[in-house]
Formats: sequence, structure tokens, C-alpha cells
Amino acid sequence: MKSTSATKKLILIVLDGVGIGELPDASEYGDEGSNTLVNTANVVGGLHLPNLQTLGLGNIAPIPGLNVVTSPPASYGKMKEVSKGKDSTTGHWELAGVILDGEFPTFPDGFPESLLQRFLETTGCAGYLGNTTASGTVIIQELGAEHVRTGFPIVYTSADSVFQIAAHEEVIPVSKLYEICQRTRDEVCVDEFAVGRVIARPFVGMNGSYTRTTNRRDFSLEPVEKTVLDLLCESGIETMSIGKVDDLFAGRGIRTKLHTRSNDEGIELVVRESRQMKKGFIFVNLVDFDTLYGHRNDPKGFAAALEVFDRRLPEIIETLGRDDLLIITADHGNDPVTPSTDHSREFVPLLCYAESKKEGSNLGVRNTFADVGKTVAHYFGVNNALKGESFLHSVIS
Repeated sequence: MKSTSATKKLILIVLDGVGIGELPDASEYGDEGSNTLVNTANVVGGLHLPNLQTLGLGNIAPIPGLNVVTSPPASYGKMKEVSKGKDSTTGHWELAGVILDGEFPTFPDGFPESLLQRFLETTGCAGYLGNTTASGTVIIQELGAEHVRTGFPIVYTSADSVFQIAAHEEVIPVSKLYEICQRTRDEVCVDEFAVGRVIARPFVGMNGSYTRTTNRRDFSLEPVEKTVLDLLCESGIETMSIGKVDDLFAGRGIRTKLHTRSNDEGIELVVRESRQMKKGFIFVNLVDFDTLYGHRNDPKGFAAALEVFDRRLPEIIETLGRDDLLIITADHGNDPVTPSTDHSREFVPLLCYAESKKEGSNLGVRNTFADVGKTVAHYFGVNNALKGESFLHSVIS
């Protein structure tokens, strides 16, 4: 069954890394005590997020600085991740209705020599540096000068399933780095080495002051099953991605792909495109919370970025028509207060706003992120076999 409404759009905004408390299996990932929102709030003396508070964010869990609101206009709850892992690809795929049975491979001790030899033979690189688990901002300071001298790319990983390749933009141009990453994705990181993402990490600067640029790009595996994006596309529903979303789905099921360099640019695009779109699905990732603040253990920066989003939230809501739906959630945690600089295994918040529903519902604890994808399909009237359970009737009138 296809949707017949001529004016019907749904905006899904993923606040990358904004978790709301450790999952029951957090200890399996070394993430005991992780709570991105609460721990950040404690460090800064309470979060000031009046618009998110009004929607009901403080109703989901006690967060310093936020009050519980009587009869918030948005429906609220939190969601559990069922798929193994805590990376962006896994989180976004589950949001889109695909639950993974197994984890993507990780390499805490670095990549095997056989894989790196294949990397050199396939990409034509004369050598490599690194091959360790590292913070991206740290490793370019440690190996940047040697990289500039030798021309060898810096290869590293993290607790996530990633093969990251860093290069100075004046040593390996961005277009060449993308080519290296694409070949690594297609021909090197396959089979038992099929990491979730190969990531291009360009940087600039001089020895002692290297900085990463916004020309990052993710080269993801294709989803193992059809996602809600595929189903919408097949049903003639317009699909648009803003941010790194299309990278995470290998571009599949997305008709219009808009890349961004910052949260600010992402919000600007959401406002612009929502005003223009009458019918369709806009899937947004705002990555600065994760990349700039979570991974760098910067709770003050994290809180400030949340406040900026909160100030801009009314602009997004003003673009919605009566039959439109806004869903705000996250893909995993990235607690900037814990010693780890990696993602954290957490519940994620869930806020759903529709003008047609004057008083929101308590959605409780959802058993899987996939409830979002199921709800999106239900909203557009698209038949599907996606995992999860739709909560559509609880969030619209």
C-alpha cells in the first residue's frame, strides 16, 4: 500500500553520539557508567535546553538542568540497541529496520600484516605508517611529519569496526585519498576483514599543529537487507539524506544526497529542504556531537553544541505542516566524561513531534532502534517486513 497524501513528510534527525544511559550489556563493551547526556550535564552544572525540555527530553530520564514537563507536545521514550556493537553503521542500519546478528570485525591490536600487504598491492601505496588503535587527532601529531616526509598514508583503527586512512591534503590530495579508500573498501576490507567502514581522514597544517579537515568521508558496507530507505525508494517516495547518512548506507535507497561540514550546515539544510519538500523522507545526521566533542572528551563543547541545536530547533519545527512528523534520536552514545574516547553502548533518546497531536505520549523503553524504521514505513503506508514495531498511532492523531 502506498501513501496517497500529497503533503506528507517525515524528518528523522540523528544526534550522533547523544546517548542517555548504559545498556544492560554495557559491561561487555567496557562502558559501565556511561551516560552521555547526564554525565555531560553534571560536568557543566546542568544542561540549558529549553526547547528540548518542552518537547519532553527531561521526561525520558532525570537530566540535570532539565525539568519534567506535564503534557509535553512531543511523544517521548528511549530505545535499546539490539544489534551487537556500538558504531554508527550498526546504529543507523538498525534505525532503518535492519538488525545485525553478528558484529563487524574489530582489530584492537592493529591489522594483520597480510591485510596491509594487500592494501599496499591494491592501492599502489609504497608504504604505510601506524597500524594501531589510536585517537585520530593524536596520531596525526605523532606521525604527521613522517607522513609528509615519506608520503606514506597513516593507517589506524579504534574500538569500532573501522579502517581509517589519514593523509595530509598537500601530500595525498583528497580525491586521491578517496580513491585509495574506495579500493580499500572494495578489494581489501572484504570477507573476514569486512570492517563496517573505511574512513578517509584528511588533515592540513605544519609539524606540531596538524588539524583534521571537514573533508572526511565514510565508505560503508552495503546493508545486508533492505532498509526502509530501499522500500520508500521502490514505492516512489522521495528520500533525502543530510550529513554522512548516505555514506553509512553506501548510497542505497537515497535519491538526494547532501553532505555537510558541520552541525550548523546540517541544520540550515534541514530548514531549507523541509520548507521546499511537500512529500518525502529526510534522514539527517548531525555529527559534531560525536566527532568534535565525544571522541575528544570535551563535555563543555558537547553541552554547547546541544544548546546550539536546541536554539535552532524551533526553526525546524516551523517548517512542518499539520500532517508532518519529526523524530529526534541518536545512533549510540559517546560519553565525553568517561576515560574512553570511543563510542559507548547506551540507550538513545526518542522524541516525536507532530502538530496534529497536541499532547504527546510516553513511548516507554522501545525494544529496538528498528521501531523507528517500522514507524517510518507505516507513516508512508509502505508494506514491509522490517524488524521492529511501529509506534505511529501513539505519535500522531
